[in-house]
Amino acid sequence: MSYGHADKLAGLAGIPATDREKSAPAIDPALYRREDVRRIMAERDIGALYRVLKDAGITQRQIAELTRQSQSEVSEILKGRRVRDVTVLERICDGLGIPCELMGLSYGQSSARSEDGAYPGAEGDPDPEVEDEMRRRVLLAATSLAALGRVVTSLGELAELALPQTGDEPLPSRLEMSHVQAVEAVTQRLRAMARQYGGQAEVFGAAAKCYMRWMGVPATDAVEARLSCALAELHTEAGWACYDSGVDGKGYFTRALRLAGEGRDGYGIGNTAWHAGASLVRSGHPNDALKCFQLGQLSLAGFQPAKSKPATFRTDDPRVPTISARLDMSSAAAYALMDHPEQARRALADAQESWQPCNVYESADKDLNAARIQADLGRFDTAEPFAATAARTFGEANRRDGATAVVVLAELHVRTGEPRGLQLAHHAVVTVTKLSSVRACRQLEPLAVALEARRSSDAQELARMARQVAATGA
Repeated sequence: MSYGHADKLAGLAGIPATDREKSAPAIDPALYRREDVRRIMAERDIGALYRVLKDAGITQRQIAELTRQSQSEVSEILKGRRVRDVTVLERICDGLGIPCELMGLSYGQSSARSEDGAYPGAEGDPDPEVEDEMRRRVLLAATSLAALGRVVTSLGELAELALPQTGDEPLPSRLEMSHVQAVEAVTQRLRAMARQYGGQAEVFGAAAKCYMRWMGVPATDAVEARLSCALAELHTEAGWACYDSGVDGKGYFTRALRLAGEGRDGYGIGNTAWHAGASLVRSGHPNDALKCFQLGQLSLAGFQPAKSKPATFRTDDPRVPTISARLDMSSAAAYALMDHPEQARRALADAQESWQPCNVYESADKDLNAARIQADLGRFDTAEPFAATAARTFGEANRRDGATAVVVLAELHVRTGEPRGLQLAHHAVVTVTKLSSVRACRQLEPLAVALEARRSSDAQELARMARQVAATGA
């Protein structure tokens, strides 16, 4: 996105070139990098933004020209009228040359992003890597805000990422506990479907948007608190489904943290922090992931977030010990990838000692995580039994995570030159192709590298197949 659209707008309005600078001068992009202005834009306080522009020498009439608003509209906004319409906010960003991410907006074809959400790459457009870094910073800020009551990362403000609004479906006149139980049941069923087939980001997103509308329906304090917790879990699963689908789900994680914080739900914050960190740990950002895990542990400990809020987080949820162990396990993975083997081994030992799986799925998940961490530490012989057990246990009951276990097992056999390595590699590739999981496809990359190190023609052909399938998740 280019900064300052005065020439373009003036040209469209038929203003002579000699009068354009006087009519609507370009805005120095450095203005939007000021800390106070970034905070204003994060809060979408358009009135305050317009006052900053006036202080910078932009008149009320020029603001109206740039944003395609009437002077009376600009005057009302300056007097305190809030701008909530997303299309108007988009037009303001476009006219004033504000990068869309500074207001947490999701743009369409007519703006900086194309229909698939990718940036065209033209000169002046936001760099996708820069945007991803900002989203990670927002996620970390949200995690610390939920866990500690204040932002402790380098991000100075929290910009809530906007999620699309839903349609005009009728709302209940009053919420009862049965409504909350319905949200919880839907979350469980969608989670089961995602484990079986992978992906499901669109389905989770539709459910999250639908049930968020219930937040404005009258209810008792108890119902409101439990609804916040239920919606936090639904949004956490939506963020994870996005990650599994190869889509950015940080906005869902950010909203989940806010909802869990409103419900004083220590488990909810820890659960979201674990999912959010797990989406970062093997995406090249183990340091950021570790921060999420550590903040999640603080919330589970019933940390006192702020003096103005005397009530601590509720930590009586029976799932707290499990999520705490998951955070330890994932911390071990982050330490291993950051080349801190001793810390990784300590965190892994803590997790294995405290994690008492309550079902078969959790037992397999524990084994799979242990296998991956041991492999990261170069202890392939120790990793193999864990991976084999996880693959057997998951079976057809959880094909998504079972595919990960099969891929890890195959990679271990190929790397150590085991006779069944190529057979397992072929099985891994075929298993992944049956899923709607971009994440599973990408996990074939390390297997392809291991296969390419083998000299046989069969290994080379399998490597080609693995890379071809992995490319579908690129």
